[in-house]
Amino acid sequence: MSSPSKQHFGATKRILHYIAGTLEYDIWYSHVSNFRLIGYTDSDWGGSVNDRKNTSGNSFSLGSGAITWSSKKQATTILLILEAEYIASTSSACQYI
Repeated sequence: MSSPSKQHFGATKRILHYIAGTLEYDIWYSHVSNFRLIGYTDSDWGGSVNDRKNTSGNSFSLGSGAITWSSKKQATTILLILEAEYIASTSSACQYI
């Protein structure tokens, strides 16, 4: 960013404050016999009241703990629930790869 504004500094301050307040939180991974990657994905259909756009989400766990998650509003307005699920699945597959 070539010219950050006061809003950028405020957002950065909030992020650093959050990180400072959560330093004692950890993710614990225990030994498990079936060490495998498991993923979940889902989307809502027209969940945003203002623009009727969908939200996609996914989560992946490896062994006993989560390693990644994502939640994002889709860029386009979808007419069918099948399209929303397809976009969410495609996004999840990219994260998996």
